[in-house]
Amino acid sequence: MRIVIFALFSFMVGTALFAQEKMYIHKSDKMTLGAPIASTDSIYFTNDQSMVSFRIGDTLVNFAVTEIDSITFGEHSSEISLMYNGTFVTVFNPMAFEGVGVSVEGSDVIVHAATGIQDIHYNLSGNTADGMFKIYSDKRFYLNLKGINITNPDGPAINNQANKKAFVVLADGTSNVMTDGATYSEPPLGEDQDGTFFSEGDLVFSGNGTLTINSHGVEQHGLSSDDEIEVNGGVIAINSAAKDGIHANDGVLITGGTVSVTATGDGIDGDAGYIEISGGTVTTMNISDDTKGISCDSTLVISGGVIDINVNGDQSKGIKCDTLITLSGGNITIHNSGDAVLVPTGSGSEPSYCSAIKSDGDVLINGAEITMVSSGKAGRGISADGNITMASGSLHITATGNGATYTNSSGVADAYVSNCLNADSRITLEGGSVTTSSSGSGGKGFNANKTIRIGTSFAAPTVQITTTGARILVSGSGGNANYAEAKAVKCDSAVIINSGNITIASADDGIKSESAITINDGTLTILNSKEGLEAPYITFNGGNVHVAASDDCINATFGTGGEQDDGSLLKITGGYLVASTSGGDGLDSNGDILITGGTTIVHGPPQSPEVGMDFNGTCDMNGGFLVISGTNSNMTQAPNSSSDQYCLKIKSSQSLSATTLFHIQNASGGDVLTFQPSRAYYSIIFSSDALVNGASYSIYTGGTCTGTKVDGLYTEGTYSGGNLKKTFTITSIITSVNF
Repeated sequence: MRIVIFALFSFMVGTALFAQEKMYIHKSDKMTLGAPIASTDSIYFTNDQSMVSFRIGDTLVNFAVTEIDSITFGEHSSEISLMYNGTFVTVFNPMAFEGVGVSVEGSDVIVHAATGIQDIHYNLSGNTADGMFKIYSDKRFYLNLKGINITNPDGPAINNQANKKAFVVLADGTSNVMTDGATYSEPPLGEDQDGTFFSEGDLVFSGNGTLTINSHGVEQHGLSSDDEIEVNGGVIAINSAAKDGIHANDGVLITGGTVSVTATGDGIDGDAGYIEISGGTVTTMNISDDTKGISCDSTLVISGGVIDINVNGDQSKGIKCDTLITLSGGNITIHNSGDAVLVPTGSGSEPSYCSAIKSDGDVLINGAEITMVSSGKAGRGISADGNITMASGSLHITATGNGATYTNSSGVADAYVSNCLNADSRITLEGGSVTTSSSGSGGKGFNANKTIRIGTSFAAPTVQITTTGARILVSGSGGNANYAEAKAVKCDSAVIINSGNITIASADDGIKSESAITINDGTLTILNSKEGLEAPYITFNGGNVHVAASDDCINATFGTGGEQDDGSLLKITGGYLVASTSGGDGLDSNGDILITGGTTIVHGPPQSPEVGMDFNGTCDMNGGFLVISGTNSNMTQAPNSSSDQYCLKIKSSQSLSATTLFHIQNASGGDVLTFQPSRAYYSIIFSSDALVNGASYSIYTGGTCTGTKVDGLYTEGTYSGGNLKKTFTITSIITSVNF
């Protein structure tokens, strides 16, 4: 016996001289244990040689001789390998006597690592239909998935009970599959296990392999961490999950790789933490009601990557966050097809919408390329309880869902409708490109409770807003009817346009404000509308504005109706304004009109009683250029005599066709006005600084002009061939001329 021990000890000393650091004990139960040679004190057998004992440091271990297949020697390794082979597992544990214990029962593996050594590697491969991998560790570690397929019928396939970071490496070219059962066995007291792949600590994914998770647990997530989840590489596919596809209590970070999720619950949920996506490809599919594609309670930031979100359930959300959502990069596509749901409250109910993006705080867009398609009843694009701000990037929103009526929480008849952009506070477009299209009944483009501001002094957004839906009768009938209408821009406070290129086509109002509309600069084109701009106070300080309407083009009103002065004001101080109405007034104020500058061109309605300009208070023309074509209505109005600039009110006894030019020249034959209205007309209201008191002027109709015609107004060129209708002299601020 002593000879055997001495010979073995001598061999160990010899191997040490040749840099062999470990003795490997290969056992018949498919487990290999590594022991440091330098720490191995002695090896001895019992008298009957049935047992062998190893004294390794302060540890004495005993094995039956029949348990040991062989002993080999080799270099040190900190990689622990586990190969699943159906009903058993082959284990290579070179750190068995350095604090890493691996226990195996069938294909269930439990690791206890209490080494104080971090970054130990665990290599998993093979397959089993009834097994699992569970680890307890006092330090961070690597979990290398090298072609592993684990099904655990009664719990997680992988269960990290260490509150330490786990680096999960999906080995290049490998396919890894994790599957759980419908019900889980009761875990040890104090342990969580709420996912097919579960971790108490951080999970950090990398590599170029694939990981497929099939989650069947009725109360479980697919991939779950009580800390954070980070994806830097690999292909991760959550094929099914009864709850969330990916759930991390403290947040989710995705910088690369490909992530696809199909879940009954939320797609990716950062829970009380954050969501940050800066790269990679992310796809989510949610079919259940009241779920979210990507959500968290803290900040949500997308700065890169390709994101494709599909939510089909009622009142579901594509992206949902309780605080700030920042979309500063990436290509984001969201399809939401669920309906709004009425939630009982108070004396009625309130709608809960299916939205592409919903924030309980603010939404900031600064560089992302975003496309949204919302098709459910009253489905919404972006909805924020706070502000929506866009600095750059592109945004395309299509909403096709119809609205509907309901009784609100106060017991009052109301309507819920689609809004492409909806903010309980402000909408601010500083730059970028925005295109919205709403075709559902009552649907709106922009809707805000507070200010809508477009453009800045240093940035000019491009905006295109289209609404085509029918109005919804909410209550009443006839003149007392209350409708929810498909307005392009609706704001309870002020609408301010500072710059940009804005194009609107609306089934109802182009821009409606309960407070004020101010145009400072930029280009605004309203291709069609019922009323172009409506607010109590409307101001044009600059810009290039074209408005086409079937009713009033510009309507300054408090909405009280009647012919009394309600204190509203239409003010034009500068810019270029063209208004063309097919059935209402061109310029209409239930209060006053004040013009001090700019160019205003109005193509009035085709027939009375509507007129080119209508006001209940006073109209002062104190500067600028004004020309208005109109009907033969006895309500035709010119500015008041309190004006500072001379004005003409000209009426014809016969209708003049839209092909007939209207020309005024001075006594020297100089061109004062050459104008071609867009429809038949009887009257012309005209004022400019070219009109001089005591001077004579002549009116011609017909003829031709060689000049350039823009918006019916000719500049430069030569007028000829017209019929002289009247010569007159200006003798007062308002001169009336009939012919």
